[in-house]
Amino acid sequence: MQTHVLPDLKRNEGVSSVSQAQRVTGWSVGLGDPPDPRELNKNPVEGFSAGLIDDNDLYRWEVLIIGPPDTLYEGGVFKAHLTFPKDYPLRPPKMKFITEIWHPNVDKNGDVCISILHEPGEDKYGYEKPEERWLPIHTVETIMISVISMLADPNGDSPANVDAAKEWREDRNGEFKRKVARCVRKSQETAFE
Repeated sequence: MQTHVLPDLKRNEGVSSVSQAQRVTGWSVGLGDPPDPRELNKNPVEGFSAGLIDDNDLYRWEVLIIGPPDTLYEGGVFKAHLTFPKDYPLRPPKMKFITEIWHPNVDKNGDVCISILHEPGEDKYGYEKPEERWLPIHTVETIMISVISMLADPNGDSPANVDAAKEWREDRNGEFKRKVARCVRKSQETAFE
């Protein structure tokens, strides 16, 4: 099993502009330019693939996420959409699972709720540190690695789906496991429709 590790963002505290992100990462996308899915083929990351939903719209991507090995999601093939804002990379994309998935950090509509996809800056509730939230240095790869990590290790303290979080905490090997198994089977049946 390949281990995915996010970059140490603490050393990049204060990176809040495109020019600073370019200096830190060498990245050269302009303000408002979405990333190019063909770039992912140069350095593929295990566990997902991505492409445009429509060849004429660079702002909307479809991703296929393979359920991580040794997790309840193993064997699943989950479709999701990434939608990039016009002022990307200063603001994060939105991610929504199209395939049904039962997970504490995915709301019942499929919207993904993880720190890396939250608007940059201070958390008005004080739960997240600014360096845990969106920064312009993040890439599709870091987003997808975070989502794959989320599947492997849900955050029950900050749920988007309270019912899934409750089951994950109280009945992980019972009802929660059954619902996830049903989603995995369904994802396999509909993956390539």
